[in-house]
Amino acid sequence: MYRYDEFDHAFVAARVDQFRDQVGRRLSGELAEDAFKPLRLMNGVYLQLHAYMLRVAIPYGTLNAVQMRMLAHVARKYDRGYGHFTTRQNIQYNWPKLSDTPDILQELASVEMHAIQTSGNCIRNVTADHFAGAAQDEFADPRPYAEILRQWSSVHPEFSFLPRKFKIAVTGAERDRAAIQVHDIGLHVKKDESGNLGFAVYVGGGQGRTPMIAKKIKDFLPEEDMLSYITAIVRVYNLHGRRDNKYKARIKILVHETGTEELTRQIDAEFANLKDSVLKLPDADIRAIESYFALPDLVERPEGWEVLAKAKKADDGFATWLGQNVQPHKHPDYGMVTISLKPIGGIPGDASDAQMDLVADLAERFGFDEIRVSHEQNLILPHVAMADLPALYQALSSANLGTANAGLITDIIACPGLDYCALANARAIPVAQAISTRFGSQARQAEIGELKIKISGCINACGHHHVGHIGLLGVEKKGAELYQITLGGSGDENSSIGEIIGRGFEPEKVTDAVETVVETYLALRLDPKETFLEAYRRVGPKPFKEALYGGASAEAA
Repeated sequence: MYRYDEFDHAFVAARVDQFRDQVGRRLSGELAEDAFKPLRLMNGVYLQLHAYMLRVAIPYGTLNAVQMRMLAHVARKYDRGYGHFTTRQNIQYNWPKLSDTPDILQELASVEMHAIQTSGNCIRNVTADHFAGAAQDEFADPRPYAEILRQWSSVHPEFSFLPRKFKIAVTGAERDRAAIQVHDIGLHVKKDESGNLGFAVYVGGGQGRTPMIAKKIKDFLPEEDMLSYITAIVRVYNLHGRRDNKYKARIKILVHETGTEELTRQIDAEFANLKDSVLKLPDADIRAIESYFALPDLVERPEGWEVLAKAKKADDGFATWLGQNVQPHKHPDYGMVTISLKPIGGIPGDASDAQMDLVADLAERFGFDEIRVSHEQNLILPHVAMADLPALYQALSSANLGTANAGLITDIIACPGLDYCALANARAIPVAQAISTRFGSQARQAEIGELKIKISGCINACGHHHVGHIGLLGVEKKGAELYQITLGGSGDENSSIGEIIGRGFEPEKVTDAVETVVETYLALRLDPKETFLEAYRRVGPKPFKEALYGGASAEAA
């Protein structure tokens, strides 16, 4: 895990002192809200419906037990006893007092955490595969590259005031678990025929008002050219991105309006001027940062398989959890554990201070002091010995963290929605809770299989509804909340934007509508192994429209 150097410590401390002065001037009335707004946003502080909100950065979703305990402490001391883990692998606190935010940032700085660039028109928190460094299908750990990008982009003098927010994701595995094709820039670590590391480069993805899948503009970019090429991309965007209309300011619009071929030409021309500059990454520097992310000392634990066999036989709940929430590790005696923050009927992504403290304890006891946050709003222990899984499961279950639903219909992504967000048109949390409760039976979830539901409370798509197998978008119509359904979205290596299926449903009817979609899928799938997404791509929207709206009205819908 990366550790701050002297510059990092001094810079973050100076930023805290600066913000403390700014908050003091705001509270005294010396600074008006309009003048204070860009300053607080630079430090991750939003003004929501009922209170301020603080968004804390968790770079590439990686943290240790000390940092997790600090997050628990902040929730307990300064908030209402919980935090909300987000689709950007960060954490949000919904109820801090503005007067307390400098103290919170100072305490976070003591464990090498901050809230810089978690908001504003800058390069946001760089995200990565939550199984990075442990997954069997990995070409290389993407986190060293994400860390290089973090260092490069932090308060970058040229890119601190971009036309709009800018998001980068990196994955190092064959399976894309970082949703790189719906980011402004997506990097997919590859190896060429000679075994050299590099990247496939995607540009112009995004969700929101105008969802688009990114265009691949480079099949293989050598790793030493990463910063030069990324700089070229952002420089072209900064020069030509629209500043007259925030709804058309993202790089995806520039790609669409300029054309992929012409934009690539401009990027390559800029890259030619930068390729041999100080931005070229020395191999020694890459390898030095890579060393911070080395695998822990995973000693052989062959007894784990016998332990698992006995535990599965003795406890059906453990057997179900093992099959759903534990994935194979590079080392055969270990597993990658998903800690679900989606208890049946619960609020997706929320964790209490006590739960965060427990996860910290378990990470030290069983997980080599390493924790990940996934963009799917769950927590991960990436290195757990098979022999320790029964004890880990018992500890998690005692804290309502042992739900066996990773990747299933109740593992729902949802934004805070109208319960908190000033931009939202509709609630997302109650809808997620109702759907989770309806489909909470373990047997029913197993029958349905892999199915990703994602819910957004407004068109900004913080709940990633566009790439949900079933997506729900809350809209407002004549003062009432409605939920528009999209089907067939995906955020993996075969990304797709979901199709709007028809008119929206009232809050009390949306769960029934989801059930109709699910039952239609179960009736038409070829066999139990055909997933919802596979079935939808085979048959298209027609049978689902007919089931939801009826034959004649399906055409009108």
